[in-house]
Amino acid sequence: MPSPQQARAQASAITSGRAAPEAETAAPTVRLRELFDGPRLSPGQRRIAQYLIEHITEAAFLSITDLAERVGVSQPSVTRFAAAVGFSGYPALREKLQAIALGALGSAPATTAEDRSNELQAAVDAEIANLENLRRDFADPDQVIAVGRALSRSTPLTVLGLRISGSLAEYFAYAARRIHPDVRLVTRGGSVAYDALLQSREAGGTWLLAFSMPRHGQETLTALRVAHSAGLKVALITDLALGPLADEADAVFTTGTGSRLVFDSYAAPVLMSGALLQAMTDADPERTQARLEEYEQIAEQHQFFLKD
Repeated sequence: MPSPQQARAQASAITSGRAAPEAETAAPTVRLRELFDGPRLSPGQRRIAQYLIEHITEAAFLSITDLAERVGVSQPSVTRFAAAVGFSGYPALREKLQAIALGALGSAPATTAEDRSNELQAAVDAEIANLENLRRDFADPDQVIAVGRALSRSTPLTVLGLRISGSLAEYFAYAARRIHPDVRLVTRGGSVAYDALLQSREAGGTWLLAFSMPRHGQETLTALRVAHSAGLKVALITDLALGPLADEADAVFTTGTGSRLVFDSYAAPVLMSGALLQAMTDADPERTQARLEEYEQIAEQHQFFLKD
C-alpha cells in the first residue's frame, strides 16, 4: 500500500493528465537542476533557484510572500522567476515544486543531503563540459591562429569589455601588453568607448577584440557597430554563436559560461583568451622574445616580485 505522500504524488500526476514519467524518480535536486538549467536566469533569479534546490521540502509549500522574504527578493521577482522557468505564474510553479518535494519525502533521506553537498561539484562539472567543448573546437585551430596574427599586427590593438566582461578584457589586455607595443583597454561604455574606438582607428589600429558575456549589454552592441563604422574589424569572444552581437563581428569565438552558481564563471572564456595570446606570441616570435626579456629586466631592476 502506498504511503500518503506517494498517493498524493500519484494523484498529482493523474490530475495533470499524464502518468508520472520515469525521470520523476530522479533525485529532487537533479530534477530541479534540469528544470532551472534550460533558461538563462539573472543573478537574482539564480538566488531563488539555489534556495529552492537547497530547501525544496520546505520551500515548495511557502507562499509567494514567504518565499520572497526567505530569499531576500521582491514578490514580483518571484513571479518573473516562475515565468522565466516556463510557468504561467507562481501557483503553477509551486504545484510542480510540491510534486517534487513529496517525491523527496518518499525517498531515502540521505539522497537530498548528498545532492545538496554536491552543488559546487555540479558547477565544476558544468565548467568541465564547457572546457571539453572548447577542446573539440581547438581540433581545428586555424581561425584562432589567423585572428591571433591579425591582432598581433594591429597597432594599436583595442580590447573592449563592458560590465561583467570587463574583468576578462582586463586579463587579456594585461597579458597582451607584455608582447604588444600598444594595447588600449576600454571598459567604459557610451561616448567614452566611442571616442576610444575612433582614436584607435585614426592611430592606425585595424582590429578590436571584444568580450561579451551574459547578460549582454545594449551598449556593447552599439560599441561594436561604432567600431565597424570606423573601419575596425571585430573579433568577439562570447557565449552566443548567433544573434545581433555575432552579426557585428568578423570572427566569433563561442565559449560556454558556467551558470550553476548565482554568478557566472568563466573557465572557457579565459582559456580562449589564453589561446589567442599564444597565437599572438607565435605570430611575431622575435618581438615577443625581445619584449619579454625587456620586461624581465625591468622587473628585476625594480623588484616587482618577491623572491621564491
